[in-house]
Amino acid sequence: MSNTSMNMGGATFYEDRNFQGRSYECSSDCPDMSSYMSRCQSCRVQSGCFMVYERPNYMGNQFFMRRGEYSDYQSMMGITDGIRSCRMIPMHRGNFRMRIYERENFGGQMHEMMDDCDSIQERYRMSDCQSCNVMDGHWLMYEQPHFRGRQMYMRPGEYRNFRDMGMGMGGMSGGMRFMSMRRIMDNMTM
Repeated sequence: MSNTSMNMGGATFYEDRNFQGRSYECSSDCPDMSSYMSRCQSCRVQSGCFMVYERPNYMGNQFFMRRGEYSDYQSMMGITDGIRSCRMIPMHRGNFRMRIYERENFGGQMHEMMDDCDSIQERYRMSDCQSCNVMDGHWLMYEQPHFRGRQMYMRPGEYRNFRDMGMGMGGMSGGMRFMSMRRIMDNMTM
């Protein structure tokens, strides 16, 4: 049995701001919302956590959403074209463990993490993180120290080269640096 809870999350996505227009209820991954609605400008997350993406197939800028109301993505998160895909994040029960590497393909300095890190530069004297191995739990990686800037969702697996991950957003695919990391937990504060 896995340490990941099977409790399903639930969210309702709306075509227009302020929860107006057609809606789509979602409790699992959705690689392309265009088959349900022409655009998505607001959302209510009733339970669980979701990662939402600006482009179909989990591409482009990513944003973490937990239980709450998101009446206008553009003003709240800077999403300009609305949400095009989403991924439900299963809640992990148990230990968290991730190895971060300074260089691609698990090269350079390596540090094993089991808790949040608000600055890899301050804690480990690392100026960059270009690959990682998520062994336990689900994590959010941030572009800047202190959990700021663009985000990327990491589930268990090996990530040899962040450039090849298909982020496909201006600047991110060619030069994204992760400077802080946070565990995704039920009681996390943002």
